[in-house]
Amino acid sequence: MAIEYIWAPDECLAPVGVSLKTQHFDHILATRPDLAFFEVHAENYMTPSGAHHRYLEAVCEHYALSVHGVGMSLGSAEGLDAAHIKRFRQVVERYNPVMVSEHLAWSVADGTYLNDLLPLPMTAESLSIVRGNVDRLQDAIGRAILVENPSSYLSFKSSEMSELEFLSQLAELTGCGLLLDVNNIYVSACNMGFAPTDYLDAVPASLVGEVHLAGHVVKDIDGTELRIDDHGSAVCGDVWQLYQRLIERIGRKPTLIEWDTDIPAFEVLEAEAAKAGRVMTGRELEHA
Repeated sequence: MAIEYIWAPDECLAPVGVSLKTQHFDHILATRPDLAFFEVHAENYMTPSGAHHRYLEAVCEHYALSVHGVGMSLGSAEGLDAAHIKRFRQVVERYNPVMVSEHLAWSVADGTYLNDLLPLPMTAESLSIVRGNVDRLQDAIGRAILVENPSSYLSFKSSEMSELEFLSQLAELTGCGLLLDVNNIYVSACNMGFAPTDYLDAVPASLVGEVHLAGHVVKDIDGTELRIDDHGSAVCGDVWQLYQRLIERIGRKPTLIEWDTDIPAFEVLEAEAAKAGRVMTGRELEHA
């Protein structure tokens, strides 16, 4: 299925955005940076009032908004939490974002929220569970969502299909789209020993509604190199090359520079966004 946007990203020469962080509110409102949209985590705006809402309302007077959920737990076999859905819907209704997204992961067990995005086996049973949860969320908010591919650190022997096959079937069954995180593909490929280009080149262009780019950290775990998706640094050169390869094949897609830890000066985010803009407008990407 083709993703239908509330906005028209093709009207933007380079529909690029960055994560919206509280420490940047004043700077953004004072300088009006040349960006297409900002993205916020839904859970940070589930309280009814506060200064963060006033700032976000002011930002939304000038920019499109993407709402990204991190706690819905689409992979939970026990189903979605009704109170969390209600709060999520209220954020969506209040701000009418151009894109709404969540993760292919689970994070709730017996009513306890875990501070992580945990993996699930790629099986028909898991697909049925996630399908039901995506259907319920989409019915509640009255629109299709984008589901993000995870970063992987282990695999399940019980898996019956690839991650991309799982996501493609999920999209066909529910009408959802794909939030394609290029850094997650790269992290997973390095950790799990597959070629990131194989995954990237097989993604149906029509499924991609948004692209994420982020940094990661490399750690040595008992002599084994492990890449961890921490969103705390600039996008690495290899991920930029993968992004360029993707855009050359599927065309312009709304792209977010995602940065959630060790938040830098806003100018650093702007510089990363400018790189994505150069890729989308066909200019040469500087090698990192």
